Amino acid sequence: MSIPTEQTPAISSEEPGLANFADFNLDPKILKAVAEQGYTQATPIQAKAIPVVLEGRDVMGAAQTGTGKTAAFTLPIIQKLLPNANASTSPARHPIRALILTPTRELSDQVADNASLYAKHTDLRTAVVFGGVDIKPQTILLRAGVEILIATPGRLLDHLGSKTADLSQVQILVLDEADRMLDMGFLPDLQRIINLIPAQRQTLLFSATFSPEIKKLAQTYLRNPVTIEVARQNAAADTVKQVVHFVKSENKRAAIVAILQNRVKAGHSKQCIIFTNSRLGCARLANALERDGIKAAAIHGDKSQSERMLTLEAFKSGAIDALVATDVAARGLDIPDMPCVINHELPFNAEDFIHRIGRTGRAGSKGDAIALVDDSEKRLLEDIEKLMKRKLPINALPTSYGDTKSATTKQLAADPFFYMPYEASKQDKEPSSATTATVQPNQPAVKNKKPMLGALLGGVKK
Repeated sequence: MSIPTEQTPAISSEEPGLANFADFNLDPKILKAVAEQGYTQATPIQAKAIPVVLEGRDVMGAAQTGTGKTAAFTLPIIQKLLPNANASTSPARHPIRALILTPTRELSDQVADNASLYAKHTDLRTAVVFGGVDIKPQTILLRAGVEILIATPGRLLDHLGSKTADLSQVQILVLDEADRMLDMGFLPDLQRIINLIPAQRQTLLFSATFSPEIKKLAQTYLRNPVTIEVARQNAAADTVKQVVHFVKSENKRAAIVAILQNRVKAGHSKQCIIFTNSRLGCARLANALERDGIKAAAIHGDKSQSERMLTLEAFKSGAIDALVATDVAARGLDIPDMPCVINHELPFNAEDFIHRIGRTGRAGSKGDAIALVDDSEKRLLEDIEKLMKRKLPINALPTSYGDTKSATTKQLAADPFFYMPYEASKQDKEPSSATTATVQPNQPAVKNKKPMLGALLGGVKK
């Protein structure tokens, strides 16, 4: 049982977290693993959550995606389980002591990467289980014993039914992206799983947004939780520059081509994630962009897990420039230095917009979030602006963008957003003559960065 909301202690976000990881009295083995990732300072969510988790308190943590919230719970979990770490080969000496539930395969994989990296110098074992792949290798891992298990609810229930997983010794439960789990209909599965975990446990709930449903979930399963919020709810990171272009649906593909061409001419990376609402539309757009000469690939729910993983690796390695995705990729994708996100279609759920654009501007890096909006989507745009409590800036595309083959460089450059990312636009209106309006870059071109493999800790690099 939880205490009423007004009695629940809360930690605000008015002051940024500037603590070093060494300030948390973490074990030298953990600090070594963190240092090997090139991080010294904690992000605000880490600075505020890690001490509270180490105290054994239940936590409701809210932070925009990309701020290092995964490490905010994985690091203290490893620290708390270290007294139980051992090198024994007996499975009985390695029971599941921490369970981290996530809504998607991609997020499970990301969290597992983090946990494995930070526990690498300890004797703690980590494993991840999710659907869409062969269950046999997962069964072998679980039977060998594992202290930290990351799982999607459905596949975990499969293992529980086969008695290859035992939750009777779980000390810490984490519900990551809990709002997404509710959106995906996982509440009955969560209830079945939680009923198998000891009542005397520490429960951590992390989410990018706190809806009334999430607060009700917390009241049911958390005990006197500390509420930690490090960003205004339903806000995008300050490092994300947002812009809206009003574009007819039939011209959106041509607009994307023009956008990417202009970004390259300005010295920026062509890499981007393009979000669509349907699986069919996702596949069709990826194929059309390929015909336009853009290296593109689609990722959506109809793809097998192996196909999705191969596509993500190709994208991370730079072999693919445009990753066209449905909302299956809006959470859990952790790609360092992702420069740009394009909404080919606005999502029907305004909160999904926050998660989509959260794929860029991560961990202090700057990024662009571009929304292409048809007249039929203006109501969706109003819902997003209402949720974010702000009006999004609207820029006009060049009048000739629909025919990129005949458009001149000057015509395509008429929108200053493409040539001055991260800075306030000096033009409020589209130039009266697109053929004479030229916007010059005011800073040297930045060389394309090769995407890094692996998961981000989310802290500040040396």
